[in-house]
Order: sequence, then C-alpha cells, then structure tokens
Amino acid sequence: MNDRRLLALDLAVKAALVALLLFGAFSGLERFEGKAMAGRALVYPLAALVVPAVWWLWFRRTRYPYALDVLVVAPFLIDTAGNALDLYDTVTWWDDANHLVNWFLLVLGFGQVLLRTRLAPAVVFGLAVGFGATTHILWEIGEYLAFIRDNPDEFRTAYTDTIGDLALSLAGSVLAAGALGLWARRRSSL
Repeated sequence: MNDRRLLALDLAVKAALVALLLFGAFSGLERFEGKAMAGRALVYPLAALVVPAVWWLWFRRTRYPYALDVLVVAPFLIDTAGNALDLYDTVTWWDDANHLVNWFLLVLGFGQVLLRTRLAPAVVFGLAVGFGATTHILWEIGEYLAFIRDNPDEFRTAYTDTIGDLALSLAGSVLAAGALGLWARRRSSL
C-alpha cells in the first residue's frame, strides 16, 4: 500500500476515534453511563498522538510508520466503537474478543518498532509478550480506578472478569509475539 493510502487510513482511524469519543461524551445515551467516557475522551486521543510525537521528536528523517500508528490506535477505536454500539452490554462475548484482538493489534504495533532493530527473534518475542502483559496490567488498573471500584454491579464480578481479560489479552499478546518472532527470524535469515 502506498503512503497516500496509508495516510488516508491513518487519518480515517483517528477521525473515527475522535468522532465516537465526542459522541460518547456528549450524547447523553444510557449505554455510556458508568463507562468512564470522560476519561476515555481525554486519554484515547493522547494515545493516538504517541506515535506521531515520538516520530517527530526522534525519527522524522525516516519514513512515517503508518502501519505502526494504525495498529496502535485501532484498539482504542474498537473499544470506543464497542461502547457506541452497546456491544459490551448486548453481546456476551464482545469484551472477551475485544481483549484478544486489541492486544494482538497493540503488540503487533509495538513489534513494528522491534522489527526495525537487529534483536534476535527470541528477544523480539520476549519483549513483545512483556509489553503486552505490562500494558494490559496497567489497563486493568485504569479500569478499576475509572469505573469498577465505585460501581457495586461492576465490582461484584470484577475479579472473574479481570482474570479472563488478563488471560485473553495475554493470549493475543503471545500470538502477536509469535508472528513477530517469525518475522524477525525470517529477516535474520535473509
């Protein structure tokens, strides 16, 4: 895919994220109650600025990493779309699929950075799994602070849900890390 199409995709993903966040924050719909939409509306756009900021500060003499940017922002868009479409409350498996897929995408994004190095495939795999595990633990802490601890309905099932979320996000991380390890291995054999 050429840079123009990648730029268009990158901008479309970010525009959709912002539009859905604004919809969630200001629509007044019941589906957004207790979902920490104000926090998401603040944090998610900041997350969408991480890749451009790092690229601008340290790597702007290189080609812009569109794939990395899209992979990092996509999980935030998927999460926000799930809330906007009320999938978390109407589709029993949505949250589970979300954790598996979103950490797969996020770790693939992080892996784009690792693949630019000369690290051994096993090191790429280990760093990718570690990144996925660490980011998901931080995510669960954020969820707890944002909307679980003060919500009796959420708090009642939070432990079981968190264990399941950790397992599925780790599985997505391991799958992505395995793919990255294979790419690193292929790269080192060329």
